[in-house]
Amino acid sequence: MDGQYKRLLLQALFSPSSAALGRALKQQSIDRTALADYLPLLPAGLKERRKLLDHTGSLTVHYEHLREQGWRWLALGDADYPSLLAQLGDAPGVLAVRGSVAALNAPGLAIVGARNASADGLDNSRRFARDLAGSGFVIVSGLALGVDAAAHRGAISSGRTVAVLGSGPDRIYPPRNAVLAGQIVAAGGALVTEFAPGAPPLPAQFPQRNRVISGLSLGTIVVEAAIKSGSLITARTALAQGREVFAIPGSIHNPLSKGCHQLLRDGASWLESREDIFHAFGDFRRSVEAVGINEPDLPDLLQHLTGGLNSLDVLQERTGLPITDLAGQLSELELEGWVERVAGGYLKRSGET
Repeated sequence: MDGQYKRLLLQALFSPSSAALGRALKQQSIDRTALADYLPLLPAGLKERRKLLDHTGSLTVHYEHLREQGWRWLALGDADYPSLLAQLGDAPGVLAVRGSVAALNAPGLAIVGARNASADGLDNSRRFARDLAGSGFVIVSGLALGVDAAAHRGAISSGRTVAVLGSGPDRIYPPRNAVLAGQIVAAGGALVTEFAPGAPPLPAQFPQRNRVISGLSLGTIVVEAAIKSGSLITARTALAQGREVFAIPGSIHNPLSKGCHQLLRDGASWLESREDIFHAFGDFRRSVEAVGINEPDLPDLLQHLTGGLNSLDVLQERTGLPITDLAGQLSELELEGWVERVAGGYLKRSGET
C-alpha cells in the first residue's frame, strides 16, 4: 500500500481522535505495522470505523483530488513531522499538509485573538506578524476571521505563515478565507490539519486545533480576547505545554482587553513591541536549538539533479526508480519549491519556498 494513502487511511480511521493514534505511533513505526494492528486501538466511539477498510472508494477519490491540490500526509515518527509538536503527549498521529513542510519545523510564534477584533487589534495583529515574520519567525494562526486573518496577511507581506485548520483539508473554513489560504501556500507557508477529508468545522474540534497552533510554536501572542474565548484556551494550552505566552494590554473600557489583562495577572509576559519578544527569547536560533528543532534533511532525489535541465528519462536512469514513483516524487519537490518543471524536464532551484 502506498505510504501516503496509508497515512490518510489511518487519519480517517481515528479522526477526530488523532491523539490516540499519536500515542500508538510513539510506540511503533507506521510503515512497519499492518493496518489491522491499529484497529484494536480505536477509541470506543470509533469502533464502527473498521468498516471503512472494506469501503474505501470515496476516500480514494478524496486522496486523488487532494494530492492534485498538493496535500501530503505526515505521520508522527516521520523525519519531517514537526519536532516541537512531536513533544506533546497528545500530538496528532497524522497531519495533512499543503505547502512547505519546512515551515512547520522553523521557529514559530502563534498569534491569536478575537474574531470581532477592534481596528486597533487588527492593526496590532498585522504589525506584529509582519515584523516578526520579517525577523525570521514563522507566524502560526488558525485562519479564522479577525485577528487570525490579519496575522496571516501581515506575515505574508514579509515572510511565512502556517494556518492550522479545525476541519478537513477539503473544507477550508471560513469559506471567505479560501483565497487567503491559497496566498499562504504561495508565499512559502503551509496549511495543516489533523482532521480527515470531509470533516466539518465542528465547535468541539477548535480546542483540538488550538493545541496544534500552540504546539507548533515557541510562544503564543494573544492580541485581543474576551474572558471566555478560544484564544484564552490556546494561551492556557501553551502554558501547559511549557511554552511562552505574551499578551498585549489594552483599554480598560474594551471588553476584548479583559482576557489579555487576565493573562497578564496570571503571569503572561507583557507585549508592547517586538523587542519584548527578542528579549524573551534572546537569540531565538539558540532557543530553537535548545528545544531540538531541526530543519528536515534535503530530499534524496535532489542529489540526482544537476544545475541544468534534467529530463525525466535521464533522472530515471540515474535513480533507478519506476517512472510513476519518480514522477510522483518530482511533483512533491515541485510543490515544495525544490524544483521547477519546464519544457523538457526539471530545473533545480537554489532554495526552498
